[in-house]
Amino acid sequence: MIGMCKRPPAAFSLIELLLVVVIILVLTTLYWHSGSANRQQALKAGCQSNLQKLYLALQIYSNEQAGKFPATNGARTAEEPLDLLIPKYTADTSFFICPASADSPPPSGDSLTKHKISYAYFMGWSAKDAQQILMSDKQVDTSPKTVGQAIFSTSGSPPGNNHDKSGGNLLFCDGHTDPCPALAPFAIPVPPAIQLLNPK
Repeated sequence: MIGMCKRPPAAFSLIELLLVVVIILVLTTLYWHSGSANRQQALKAGCQSNLQKLYLALQIYSNEQAGKFPATNGARTAEEPLDLLIPKYTADTSFFICPASADSPPPSGDSLTKHKISYAYFMGWSAKDAQQILMSDKQVDTSPKTVGQAIFSTSGSPPGNNHDKSGGNLLFCDGHTDPCPALAPFAIPVPPAIQLLNPK
């Protein structure tokens, strides 16, 4: 009909489109942040499981060595004394790699000295030192730690960042494991008879 005005086609305004984009970005960020935290918790649990499996091999070794855990003269990295476990006490070398790290597992039964593992080792303790730390995720350095000092990376950058900046796990000489924040909740001594060895 002549004289009737045409209605413009329905459409979103620029402000409405921008608002929708912002909402999608916020929801995506919330989703991925929460998923990342859950994923890191699952990886830390897998890491604890690895350390407990390693403890079984360490315990069998110590039973045959008058209670002593592996030690080698002149060791400079954790791979050297822990290589004494392969292949007699365990041929499964995948346990030596933290599931959160980018390290590749050594071939089954292969010497650890030819590869890089994910865990630090306190060489010199024995089974009777039940409350002492025997192994942990790779640490920031091999010094003793006072309360509040960084054990693991606080920035997510190497060293000591197996679990980004969310701490790591500790394995004790009695076989129990505890999750630990990046900053030491208690003092971690390294007496003269003990040597803290990081992996390569």
